[in-house]
Amino acid sequence: MTHQQRSHELLAKARAELDTDLGQASEKGWGAAASIVKAFAEQRGLYHQSHRGLHEIVRSLVRDTGNDDLRKEFDVAGVLHINFYENYFDREDVEVRLGDVERFVGRVEVLLSPGT
Repeated sequence: MTHQQRSHELLAKARAELDTDLGQASEKGWGAAASIVKAFAEQRGLYHQSHRGLHEIVRSLVRDTGNDDLRKEFDVAGVLHINFYENYFDREDVEVRLGDVERFVGRVEVLLSPGT
């Protein structure tokens, strides 16, 4: 399974867990965002084995595209990652943020080369 496929799988699982486990739904949202960044990174031979590496890639995407929404949406995914540990969001909070992650995944996918 590619990172891109994994991203979509995680988004689907996150949506499915909204009614049963908000912590897991949150973590899968983070995983979907991280996976799509990894897909982009692998296409370009970029280091992506740490949170810092992922943030550096997103920072360069923002510079290259001029779209600061990428940073904001990736930051939302990071907040979902925190929620996995802290469990302070309700269902609506997680659901809205998963929508931001879905937009992020779509924006990065546009930047992927065909056939990945």
